[in-house]
This record gives sequence, structure tokens and C-alpha cells, in this order.
Amino acid sequence: MGEAEEKLRPPGAELEKEAPSSPFRRRDFFLFWTAGAVDGLGTCASSLFLPLILLGAGYPAGLTGLVASVALVSGLVVSPVAGVFADRRPRKPMMYGAALVAAGAMGSVFVAVALGHVVLVHVLVAAVIEQAAGATYGAAASGTIRRLVPPGEYTRAIGYLQARDQAVQIVGPTLGGALYQLARWVPLLADAVSFLLVAVASRAIRTDLTPEREGPAPSFTRDFAEGLRFVRAEPFLRFVVVWTAGINALLGALYFHAVLASHAQDASPSSIGLILTLAGVGGLLGALAAPWLVARIPAPWIVTGASWAMVPTAAGLAFASQTWLYGLLLSAVSLTAPSVAVVLQTRAVLVTPDRLLARMGTVLGTAGQGVAALAPLAAGVLVTAYGGRAMALGCAGALAGLALYATARAGLVAREAT
Repeated sequence: MGEAEEKLRPPGAELEKEAPSSPFRRRDFFLFWTAGAVDGLGTCASSLFLPLILLGAGYPAGLTGLVASVALVSGLVVSPVAGVFADRRPRKPMMYGAALVAAGAMGSVFVAVALGHVVLVHVLVAAVIEQAAGATYGAAASGTIRRLVPPGEYTRAIGYLQARDQAVQIVGPTLGGALYQLARWVPLLADAVSFLLVAVASRAIRTDLTPEREGPAPSFTRDFAEGLRFVRAEPFLRFVVVWTAGINALLGALYFHAVLASHAQDASPSSIGLILTLAGVGGLLGALAAPWLVARIPAPWIVTGASWAMVPTAAGLAFASQTWLYGLLLSAVSLTAPSVAVVLQTRAVLVTPDRLLARMGTVLGTAGQGVAALAPLAAGVLVTAYGGRAMALGCAGALAGLALYATARAGLVAREAT
């Protein structure tokens, strides 16, 4: 093999030799997948009930909500910054180091709650540290998939990661509720222990996850700007940013609309919980089916077909009147979205150089999560101003616009699929 051809070989290409049938047969991918599952379960077990702990300590709802909002924003701010460092330094130490920091933060809250000394400032600082550490772990983790599996297994590996995240969203709240019934501090202890387990699993990964760089690293500002320029200059990645941010915002608004509409109809908390459960099951099934679909259906058809399929489903939410129907319609939407996510994420990894993977991942993630964070507020304002039916029809119209955009850009997906 010539020197030029050797340089073109992507990281992890040597794994293609004697490739096993499943990414799970690769030890390091299994550890990476398991670490994410444990992390997600621990976070779900504590984050949903931390506001209840503050309320129980006598703090008003406004301050409790402020803690959650500030922590969320801190994660969004830290993520792109951490992405720069994840492309400059060894990623594995960042992963287990961030997990240890998060374990310490949540461990301190667990001790405070167990001793009955809950202080708002302490909880706020700990929540901010946990979110920042989680963003750092996520930034480093976003650059690892190319090293853990060969290109031929990207689709299945990303599908399994999607399924893992969907399963965590289903199981996590239930687990947290069960732990909270034992004692208020138990979910916090579980979260702290989960971060310790994540650190152990990340430390045990043998694959070298250090990003490829040539020459000394430029300044932080130049590295940060380079990541933004790369995403902006790559037409396919620009499409991914627009589609992902749009879907996250519109689906978040539709979820919130379903909850508000059910509450207005005096639905019980368990009935409202059924909506989220059905939606989560739909997302899990969609993620599990995604690799099979991607292997058999052209990528442009998946992106455009799924985008258009969401439009009548969203319109149906405007005329739904039963809680179970809200759940089924949202489940149908959740069933179609993962296949598109797998297609887009797989191709995003393929078009991005190894030295830019973490920055690319954090730019896309921050754009999607930042817009999604505004969805509940926007939905509440629109429902109050125009009513639930008008808001749902407006979301359907916006989804139709997004589907038109996806259809017009289908050539980009086809080009990256070749």
C-alpha cells in the first residue's frame, strides 16, 4: 500500500479485518455503551426529583426552577468549549475525569440531604458542576465512535446508542420514583455511584482515543472558530443543524402541548405519564429498527419519507381528545425520527476529520438542545395566546416546511451516502 493511500485510511479502519457481526462483540464499544446507559439511568434517577427535595426543604417553586434552568444553561455553555479541548487532548482521561467530578458534586448533595442540611446555593453549585462535567464527558465521547468500531458498523453502533438513550428515558424516571420512595437521598446516592461506575468503565477502555493532530495546537480561539467554520462550510452539516434543531423544537412543543391538553381535560398523572411512556416506547422501537431500515432503504428516502410522515401525525394531535390517542400519535412520531437521526449522525461522522469530531458533535448538539430548551416556553405562550389546536396545526405546518427543506436537500444525503 502506498504512502498516500495509507494516509487516506480512516481511524479505526484496521478494525475492519475480521469484523464481528455486532458492535457489542467489541469490548470497548460495549464498555462505552454501558457507561452511557449507567450515566443516563443515574441522571434520570436524580434530576427529576432534585426539585422535590428543594421544595421539601422550604424553598419556593421559582427558586427551584431557577436552579434547574441555570444548571441546564451551564451545560449548554460548557459543551462547545469542552469540544475544543476534546479535539486537543486525550479524550479518555477527559471522560473518566469528568465522571469523577460529577460523582463528587452529586455525592456532596447526597450527604447534605441525608444529614438534613439542604442549602440552595450548595445545590445550585453542585448542579452546575454536574451539568458542566456531563457536557465535558459528552464532548469527549462524541469523538470516540470512529475509534471503537469500523466504518461498516457505524450505522448499527449509532442505532444501538440511540436505542440505549430511548430505553433510559423510559426506565430512568420509574427507577428514580422507586428509589425516591425509599428515601429522598437514595436517588442522589444512585447518581453519584453511577458516575463512579462510568469513570471505571471509561478508564477500562483500551482503545487509544487521542485525536489526530499535526503540529502544535493553535490558540483556543482559533480552534473554537475552526469548528464553527467547518460546520458552516460543510453543506451537509448545515442541513443536519437545521433539520435537527427544527425537529427538536417542534417535537418538544408537541410533547408539551399533549401534556397541557391532557391536564386541561383533568387527566390523571398516571394517564399523562402514559403519554411519555408510549412516546418513549415508539422511540425505542424506532431506534432498534433503524439499522435494519438504513441497510435496505436509500438514505434520501428515509430522511424525506420520515419528515413527511410526521406532518399528518402532528396535525392529528390538534384533533385528539383522549390521552391514549395523544400517546399513540406521539409514539408514531417517535418511531420515525430515530432512522433519520442514525442516517444523519452516521454521515456526519464520515464527513468529519478525526481532529474535528468532538467540535462537530458539540456544535450540532448545542444547536439542537439549545432550541429544544425553548420549546416548552414557546408552546406555553402559543397555547395561551392561540389555543392548543392552533398551536398543533402550526407545528404541523412547520414540519411540512421542514419536510420541504429535507426534500430539496435530499441530494446532499445521497451524495454523502455514496
